[in-house]
Amino acid sequence: MTGTDVTKEAEDSGPGGYAAARLRLLTEEARSGPPRRTALADLTDDWLGGLFAAGAQGARGVSLIAVGGYGRAELSPRSDLDLLLLHDGADPEAVAALADRLWYPVWDLGLALDHSVRTPAEARRTAGEDLKVQLGLLDARHIAGDLGLTTALRTAVLADWRNQAPKRLPALRELCEERAERQGELQYLLEPDLKEARGGLRDATALRAVAASWLADAPREGLADARRRLLDVRDALHLTTGRATDRLALQEQDQVAAELGVLDADALLRQVYEAARVIAYAGDVTWREVGRVLRSRAVRPRLRAILGGGKPAPERSPLAEGVVEQDGEVVLARAARPERDPVLPLRAAAAAAQAGLPLSLHAVRRMAAGARPLPAPWPAEAREQLVTLLGSGRPTVEVWEALEAEGLVSLLLPDWDRVRCRPQRNAVHLWTVDRHLIETAVRASAFTRRVSRPDLLLVAALLHDIGKGWPGDHSVAGEVIARDVAARIGFDQHDVTVIATLVRHHLLLVETATRRDLEDPATVRAVADAVGAQGTLELLHALTEADALATGPAAWSSWRASLVADLVKRVSAVLSGDAPDGPEEAAPTAEQERLAIEAVATGAPVLSLRAQTEPPAEPSGDPEPLGVELRIAVPDQAGVLPAVAGVLAMHRLTVRTAELRAVDLPDGVDGSVLLLDWRVAAEYGSLPQAARLRADLVRALDGSLDIAARLAERDAAYPRRRGVIAPPPRVTVAPAASRHATVIEVRAQDAPGLLFRIGRALEDAAVRVRSAHVSTLGANAVDAFYVTGPDGTPLPAEEAVAVARKLEETLRG
Repeated sequence: MTGTDVTKEAEDSGPGGYAAARLRLLTEEARSGPPRRTALADLTDDWLGGLFAAGAQGARGVSLIAVGGYGRAELSPRSDLDLLLLHDGADPEAVAALADRLWYPVWDLGLALDHSVRTPAEARRTAGEDLKVQLGLLDARHIAGDLGLTTALRTAVLADWRNQAPKRLPALRELCEERAERQGELQYLLEPDLKEARGGLRDATALRAVAASWLADAPREGLADARRRLLDVRDALHLTTGRATDRLALQEQDQVAAELGVLDADALLRQVYEAARVIAYAGDVTWREVGRVLRSRAVRPRLRAILGGGKPAPERSPLAEGVVEQDGEVVLARAARPERDPVLPLRAAAAAAQAGLPLSLHAVRRMAAGARPLPAPWPAEAREQLVTLLGSGRPTVEVWEALEAEGLVSLLLPDWDRVRCRPQRNAVHLWTVDRHLIETAVRASAFTRRVSRPDLLLVAALLHDIGKGWPGDHSVAGEVIARDVAARIGFDQHDVTVIATLVRHHLLLVETATRRDLEDPATVRAVADAVGAQGTLELLHALTEADALATGPAAWSSWRASLVADLVKRVSAVLSGDAPDGPEEAAPTAEQERLAIEAVATGAPVLSLRAQTEPPAEPSGDPEPLGVELRIAVPDQAGVLPAVAGVLAMHRLTVRTAELRAVDLPDGVDGSVLLLDWRVAAEYGSLPQAARLRADLVRALDGSLDIAARLAERDAAYPRRRGVIAPPPRVTVAPAASRHATVIEVRAQDAPGLLFRIGRALEDAAVRVRSAHVSTLGANAVDAFYVTGPDGTPLPAEEAVAVARKLEETLRG
């Protein structure tokens, strides 16, 4: 059926015919994207035009107008119909009756309707008072009735907009910034709002409004395609969900990808991110130009009065060879020749970042048009300019985005394309892979005074996750890529090896510090063997912190920092030959010793609670609460781990970190004591009293408190809501991790009672937990347990695998 046939059916059959024709149009596989949106708008126009003709009965001085998205003919399957019934005020009763004839059929079909009835004067007055109304009227389109009335209103509204632009555009920019603050950046969100987030459809509409003001214009290249892509995704989202939603939720991304013929949800998100990046960058450039024009208009009359007329020449301040500052932007010098100077893009970028200024759009495009690939290896100046750019701190981000927008980053680093706009489906990560790499360099720039080779630190920060997007372990793949890139950049063989080592082992320190027993010499020796040299260890320490800080707030804390620093100190001692030969047991603190002696004396657990805080991010800020440190000393006996974990779960305490180990007692004190240092926080409400925790722990240890039954009873009474399906738990035996114990690693979705279930399963397996190292990253628990058999020796290999397999089955059940 052709578009004409569909329209005729709608006209012949009234609302029912329109509904059938609309459904047929939306289910046609052959028509999608802009053609379907246009056809849907045409179909709706004809239906509403028929309703208008039947209700108006030839009346003059009234017209029906589509505004907003409908005015742009951008109707998605579940879009609102934005309509204005415009009239000259001659017959209000007839207009009211006509409005009823129009609105009620729309409502009867269940379509969302945003409507108004106004005279031209009322429409202009409302637009002057409400910026959103004015934006909608900028896209006004005639549907039916008095065409002259519609045309006159459009002309008047556009004239008002252009006359008021100096006042209205700053208000529009503020509106966009407030929305971005609430909704976040579309190009980084795992569940983005396609319309409201920064870089979304509302920002694209705002850019159209700026262009209509004739004050400034957005970069046009790619903007229409980006807008079309977001509209296509919204269409598919409406069709797959059957709802008028703009939020691309995780559980709907696979269906939307299939509807669009895209490979998978990740490919879909990359396309969305690419589109959002184009719109966001166009917005940055456009609003910068708006600000420049408005400043120029404000200053020029005063200058003319002083100079007696004429247009003053813009001031140009040199920044680097071929690079100058002009009017708050970095531009190319008149004598610059990008086609003859392959280092110019890096030199201009470094100069801009160092000066804290944006690169002008014209300069970036001119460099992109004339740029030639750098020779391999790069000249020393190019390498130095890259390091300067990466070490410039926060301004690096905006400058890098400008280079990316015109393809210069891909020209300099071809491997970048694989990580560009690549999503990271991990709640701990705030950024896409490429932005995370730049954020890591920004963080690393603060540590350049801590290391003897800041250039290697910054380049390793830029490359540490470059292997993401390749099959297998990204650290292994990244090592190969980093070795190639570092050689191409022009580092010598020694430096290439250091950078490759940093990329290969960028997770080594934090994983070892939080999951391994640092008292075990085998743990420290393994790290020393991987790192190889003091200088590399120094760089790896700084990279570890920069990487974690750039990941998100859940990835770093003073606790992790102290563990990593302790590990670095021990590895440094090994590398310098100062490490002790035998196992090194940390001496207990005075408080630990007091608790241990009291536990031996009473034969019962002893508890200590102390609030913990993170140092403030700003000097004037308040400390950030981290929870409560719970320290427990218990006479060594079976079942301590599940008992403590179970009691905490009963009291709705979330375990953030946990350490369990045996402590040495002073001479003359007999007995053995287990010390547990845990950081906990209440799921909600206030913390329980220490005396109550201790009483329940005593009962749990003597068997009079059935923790499993209590937890099961609570879960049955308050079932947890199902969210996103998490990957299944994984339990492995870490090979050769310790000479004194078998190390069992557990990775699972964090949940109330998880540590209790793990501890009970290990007790049921008749193994003894020698020490435990528990951490929670976002929704993921990453735990390591050093276990031995009853005789205190590591488990035989087959038995260790069987224990791990049984534990995994328990956690899956």
